[in-house]
Amino acid sequence: MRALIIMLAGLVSFAPVIGAKEFKLSSPDGKTSVSIEVTDGITCEVFRNEASLVKLSAVDLDTDVKDSWKIRKVRTRSHKEVLYPVIWQKSSVVEDEYNALTVDFAGGRTIEWRAYDNGVAYRWTMSYAKPFKVVEECAELTFADDAEIWYPAENNGFYSANEQKFTRMPLDELEQGRLASLPVLLSSGGSKVLVTESDLLDYAGMWMEKAEDHHAMKAVFPKFPKKLEKSGDRDEFVRDRENWIASYQDGTSFPWRIVAIADEDKDLLVNNLVYQLATPSEGDWSWVKPGKVQWDWWHDLNLSGVDFKAGLNTETYKYYIDFAASEGIDYVILDEGWSLKEDILALNPDIDVPGLISYAAEKGVDVVLWCTWLKLDERLEEAMDKFVEWGVKGIKVDFMSRDDQPMVQYYTRVSEAAAKRRLLVDFHGCYKPTGLHRTYPNVITFEGVYGMEQSKVDQDKIIGPEHNLTLPFTRMVAGPMDYTPGAMLNAHKKDWHPNYSSPHGMGTRCHSLAMYIIFESPFQMLCDSPSNYMKEPECMDFLTAVPTVWKKTVPLAAEVGRYAVVAREGEDGTWYVGAMAGPDSRSIDVDLDFLPSGRWSVQTWQDGVNAEKNAEDFAQVAFEVCNTDKLNIKMCNEGGYVAVIKALK
Repeated sequence: MRALIIMLAGLVSFAPVIGAKEFKLSSPDGKTSVSIEVTDGITCEVFRNEASLVKLSAVDLDTDVKDSWKIRKVRTRSHKEVLYPVIWQKSSVVEDEYNALTVDFAGGRTIEWRAYDNGVAYRWTMSYAKPFKVVEECAELTFADDAEIWYPAENNGFYSANEQKFTRMPLDELEQGRLASLPVLLSSGGSKVLVTESDLLDYAGMWMEKAEDHHAMKAVFPKFPKKLEKSGDRDEFVRDRENWIASYQDGTSFPWRIVAIADEDKDLLVNNLVYQLATPSEGDWSWVKPGKVQWDWWHDLNLSGVDFKAGLNTETYKYYIDFAASEGIDYVILDEGWSLKEDILALNPDIDVPGLISYAAEKGVDVVLWCTWLKLDERLEEAMDKFVEWGVKGIKVDFMSRDDQPMVQYYTRVSEAAAKRRLLVDFHGCYKPTGLHRTYPNVITFEGVYGMEQSKVDQDKIIGPEHNLTLPFTRMVAGPMDYTPGAMLNAHKKDWHPNYSSPHGMGTRCHSLAMYIIFESPFQMLCDSPSNYMKEPECMDFLTAVPTVWKKTVPLAAEVGRYAVVAREGEDGTWYVGAMAGPDSRSIDVDLDFLPSGRWSVQTWQDGVNAEKNAEDFAQVAFEVCNTDKLNIKMCNEGGYVAVIKALK
């Protein structure tokens, strides 16, 4: 016991003052710390290298149970563990190390704080032995006077698919009361600070809005729906709300509130706090299979050179299955149209769904079915049993567009029901990831991003290189991101325009290819038409080889909105380097010291000499390196670069 006390003395200090209790908690490396003061409420301040990053005031969880702020017990601990994700995302192992402070109050509430080297988190737990309601949750975050923010402002209140542009601006210029979904990224005190949450399983999602103070944000939450109105096959609108957030029968733990910290922009690319703070999975998940997916909707089932009428019919999907089988693509999605809108189990008479699934199985390809959440919910158990009977391997659930308590409970219910039947889940029209993919590894990816799907109608030209180079530092920090990359028709922003049936990706061809290394999704889409992919065999050489899960990630160079260079190791020891450029051209030298010793072959796909005019121009260059060399990466404006690096025997 003496050794434990000595160890904890350096990470937590306790200073009693009149009418208050003060604590200081430090991270294992001593560089991150949080000062906490408890009176009849909680305030705290987060520091990095002794510089103040953010002050949190009015930290409270208000329930309809009258309890006490009298401190009953204070506990401290140090934790160090290696986590082994069922489905790799950034890496096959995650170092989980933190110092913790837990304060128990006499009335039955507890708050736990954790200090990591790359962030701070806290959560509430209520141990009440009776029903209760959460009336309000409070937290106001005040940042440095010169703080900047990347803000995903919402336009339709709490009804949102979380598909917003991250607008960069000085925090004090943000309109008061302007609502935003999470994550929210700020530059404050010389560091990047990202605010988000984890372990959201049975509560309402956390949002942010500008507080009265010019330099402050505050947490807000959708109240419990009182009156709901269904519309069509996919929408359910909240027409009235209760005056409380959530209801429980007895005690429970609430989501973690996270302040992630990065000294350099590139550090955000390997921040795993959302995963680390989520509830671990239980049971056997060896059946969960990540992979690449041929997707039909983005290119409007637009095929050429075939002898049948392409569209929502059996012949078209057989063609997709044949293409997937020939290219080693693991899955084919049947998106909207395989069933009738009024009934999820009423099949489109032009599509033989059971026959296609059997045909795909013979070819070694698995099938995933799209559905609206509302129609799935109406016949959840029956529909999932039927999917299993047909041989379906996963579902893509769409259009939830809310995160109040009943909708969050829906996510958990679907995840559990799918897991029991060994079905994968891809949530679209959804809120940001909050660690559900750790608790239920069959939840393999999420949308919740303004991605390629919307480029078909993107009149404002938002889904371009600058946006693409903001997402890895914002939305992707929260978890897997189903951006749906893979465009083989490419154009620079000045030449680009939306086209519904023949859509183009904005940026160069290599910018498009690099998304498969920069953007993380264990269930990674190929959004373009098989007809276009078959015209690009050199690009397919890369797309069929690149993994969707990673043994190790090494961020090499990055600036939010400007550029990113990342190296990732595949399961077989092959390394992949991806780079993307924003509005400006780039020439970046990166060290190859992440490679083991020996000689390595490098095959690159890089912007061609005419790529500044013709975004589809690319070149392939091969050479050899060792780990003492540097890799020179040249990209034109809106460009990209990928390299496949293999050990030479």
